[in-house]
Amino acid sequence: MSLPPKSISVPVEMKQGAQQSKSAAKANPSLKYWSLVILTIQNASLILMIRYSRILPGDRYITSTAVVLAELLKVCACLGITLFQIKDFQEWLRHLHSNIILQPIDTLKVAVPSLIYVIQNNLQYVAISNLDAATFQVTYQLKILTTAIFSVVMLGKHLNRLKWISLLILFIGVAMVQLQPAKIPAKKTQSSGDGTQNPMVGLLAVIASSLCSGFAGVYFEKILKGTPGSIWLRNIQMGIFGVFLGVGGMLINDGSTVSKKGFLFGYSTIVWIVISMQAFGGLLVAVVVKYADNILKGFATSFSIILSCIVSVYIFSFTVSVQFLLGTLLVIMAIVLYSRPEVTQ
Repeated sequence: MSLPPKSISVPVEMKQGAQQSKSAAKANPSLKYWSLVILTIQNASLILMIRYSRILPGDRYITSTAVVLAELLKVCACLGITLFQIKDFQEWLRHLHSNIILQPIDTLKVAVPSLIYVIQNNLQYVAISNLDAATFQVTYQLKILTTAIFSVVMLGKHLNRLKWISLLILFIGVAMVQLQPAKIPAKKTQSSGDGTQNPMVGLLAVIASSLCSGFAGVYFEKILKGTPGSIWLRNIQMGIFGVFLGVGGMLINDGSTVSKKGFLFGYSTIVWIVISMQAFGGLLVAVVVKYADNILKGFATSFSIILSCIVSVYIFSFTVSVQFLLGTLLVIMAIVLYSRPEVTQ
């Protein structure tokens, strides 16, 4: 469960911190370029690593356990960050008690996006297990479209003509990528570890994941606008719910498998790297994004798509067709156009 930095509005004190960070970035332009590099690597590497972990020969790990562990590690990381900020253990405990235990209604507000994020993370594993990394990376940009639609409906945001045009281009580009004809019919069901790869299942999973991403991101933004809690405190609240909800989902979907084979069945160094990237990657982006504007984030997403395609060709023997290339170019163009700041009269 990672917070979508693009669409989050933050309290006044956090906005002031972000403004200070922007000033620091202006004073040291290299920070912006480092932000671009980190965002690009983060966007591409997690998808590539998950894909790699799902096609390795041997026992396949149970993805629902990976989701639970990622949530648990994220909670621990956010607890450590808040302790570092407060610097006093007793005061830190009082802070957590007063903001989480003594405010149950406020804490329960994050239960909805927490549940949606847990579902989204599980769907991502399903999608990446059934789609090539490059195809998933391009198709998953539908989250920009779903976030925009939910922002208009739930927050009453206004999108100018250029943004609507860019969303249309995005949809066309994704459709071109998904509707490209298979060169070899047998590729409709490919071996993936000890299971099979079904592109239709992958497509449905990535569409559902994009819907979850858009709704949860906008819902969380609405919560942040109406409450004074810091982003780290909200991450702790969401992570606590995420752990329990993830365990519930694991017991429902994979309870018999976990009891028979064990919680850590199929785990390897690669799996632990994937879990760590899921747990800490979103937090890293939340920090780094303070030094990046929307244009830079748009370029980072575009570069990550290109990087995913290049790596997929050399590592996963992915074949880039003309239709895939044209669709990807349209998606990249749409992201760049959508990231352009609005011109105020």
